[in-house]
Amino acid sequence: MKKIKDIMSTDCVTVTLKDNLYEIALKMKQNDIGFIPVVEGKKLIGVVTDRDLVVRGYAEKHSGSTAVEEVISKNVTTVTPETSIEEAAKKMAREKIRRLPVVSGSELVGVVAIADLAIREVFVDEAGQALSEISENVDHASTVH
Repeated sequence: MKKIKDIMSTDCVTVTLKDNLYEIALKMKQNDIGFIPVVEGKKLIGVVTDRDLVVRGYAEKHSGSTAVEEVISKNVTTVTPETSIEEAAKKMAREKIRRLPVVSGSELVGVVAIADLAIREVFVDEAGQALSEISENVDHASTVH
């Protein structure tokens, strides 16, 4: 049975609590990503998404110099390198998320994205189902007035 360690990305772009909204947005632009783990040393303390920057940052009239702590999500769903790919896909579907930080203890060791599941044609049904559920939720949320 394949594990997360077999498909996770280990070259993660990260930020620290010393970074601000502008620096996070710039890293997202430079790396063409919308999700960045926040670390203290190697310890995962939270994540910031592009949506966090917009909703909790700029829409709340925070400037680019605002600390990451204003927009960080601290209750983060994670998996370990030994988690099965099937369980990770189910977790993504259940939590309606597209990316999971991979931790060993409290140390960030990688990130797995829903695309990693689909690209490698591993558990494509689970990945497709998870993505479908996530997309339906996003589409539905955007049409609610």
